[in-house]
Amino acid sequence: MSAAADHQTVETIRRALAARLKAAGNESSELDARLLAGAALGLDLTGMISAANRTLTAAEADRIEALAQRRLAGEPVARILGSKEFWGLPLELSAATLVPRPDTETVVERALELLRADGATERPLRIADLGTGSGAILLALLSELPHAHGFGTDISAEALETARQNAAALGLADRATMINCDFGSGLVGPFDLIVSNPPYIRTTEIPDLATEVRDHDPRAALDGGADGLDAYRALISHSAGLLVPGGFLVVEIGRGQEGDVEALMTAAGLSPAGPPRADLGGIPRAVSARRLPR
Repeated sequence: MSAAADHQTVETIRRALAARLKAAGNESSELDARLLAGAALGLDLTGMISAANRTLTAAEADRIEALAQRRLAGEPVARILGSKEFWGLPLELSAATLVPRPDTETVVERALELLRADGATERPLRIADLGTGSGAILLALLSELPHAHGFGTDISAEALETARQNAAALGLADRATMINCDFGSGLVGPFDLIVSNPPYIRTTEIPDLATEVRDHDPRAALDGGADGLDAYRALISHSAGLLVPGGFLVVEIGRGQEGDVEALMTAAGLSPAGPPRADLGGIPRAVSARRLPR
């Protein structure tokens, strides 16, 4: 029997969906239910509140149910909606991009912290984001650094097109250049700041990842090789030759990788720029280093 036949309202079906998601183990069931119902009905939060007592049509109930089934099957809400907010910026996603996560904002925070301490935020800067994906880190930094120009690289042409579209939608296209290459291999320096959220999951650990990640994020953006460090070896090597003297490298890491990544940075001639910055869960998440001034 359809929701309309049952005379379900926007609010009753939202509550029912939240209950189904919670029963399935969804920890953000209330938020997910609101977002999915709102997307199916074309309503934002205000619209959902205003329409709470409106009876749904059969077509509307069917649209909500279709999205509910995708979520119950493990597809992330961001994938279903095709967008995700990062650093307060709305970003479109594609199959070739990771879903930006709050943990990655730690990289942005650490990079800005280093630049501010160096008195560099108000001068022209050249920034590179290696493996930019949706452009999340790069565009967040450009939104905070009005005199900076950024270069995003990715081996995926589809990901770069997504990043370009996001830059244009945010009014940052004139300061963001996207380049199809492997990490920094296609760049010409020097850069004041290089950032990256590279693939860092050990190959053997990928089958054990949550369904939302394992089955929906691009494998190339997850798989860091046998020890999870393959991408760091490449990007740190590239970065050491691309940074200006005094320039910074900031990368996201997985749990327990800080020592190995710092060792790779030191071996490449870079100097650690303070302790790793922890994410909201207290896990070391952003490792930084500096090319020593001459």
